[in-house]
Amino acid sequence: MEKQIGCSIMSDGWTDKKDVFVTFWLIVLKRQFFLSSVDTSNMSKIADKVFEMLDAIVERIGEENIVQIVIDNVAKYKVAGQLLMEKRKSLFWTPCVAYCIDLILEDFEKTLEVHQVTISMGRRITSYIYSRTILISMLMHFTKGRDLIMTAATRFATVYLTLGCLNDHKMQLMTMFTSKQWSSCRFARIEEGKQIQNCALDNKFWNDVTICIKAAYPLIKVLRLVDSDEKPAMSFIYKAMDEAKEKI
Repeated sequence: MEKQIGCSIMSDGWTDKKDVFVTFWLIVLKRQFFLSSVDTSNMSKIADKVFEMLDAIVERIGEENIVQIVIDNVAKYKVAGQLLMEKRKSLFWTPCVAYCIDLILEDFEKTLEVHQVTISMGRRITSYIYSRTILISMLMHFTKGRDLIMTAATRFATVYLTLGCLNDHKMQLMTMFTSKQWSSCRFARIEEGKQIQNCALDNKFWNDVTICIKAAYPLIKVLRLVDSDEKPAMSFIYKAMDEAKEKI
């Protein structure tokens, strides 16, 4: 172990339909080593159990070798992180930057009405199209094979990038929903299809899409920075966040 420089312990959680797991990684001199994977299904609301799990990892590596431990900042992990710093005076708990940004984007959707309504309408459009083979084929024709959904490193970044894709293909969507292919399709004659068409042709919806992505994209730019292989120093992240605030 590199005692002069020290190392970071990083956690990453994932879930399937039944279980919740956390994997731990050791980061030292730009190299990453797998430590362990822990089933945390029974720790959903118990901060003390999370603390014991983190403390055991620190004990295994040696407190004197660790600079920081990077974990989520949901309530149970925040409490566990504070408990860990109280016991281990020489190390720091650091919340995951990507997770923090995702929480900000989540707050946008949950607390700002224009975001909540616009995202809901965007989901209706994409869900309606992508659940019907005929409409997928029609979409691919008008967008020349380009999708309306874009994935990102986090859940809520994906939501806003998808809004951005919708905005990029605004004209193609409006053309599709006013085309002969659409009007001759059976979906154009049912109530739900008419509602989706009205939504896609609604100028207010597209104006609101622009408002939402203008607020979210500066944060997504920071998210891409911290999620890149370059591993930027903290000073660059602070600068990027200040720039994002000014743009918003």
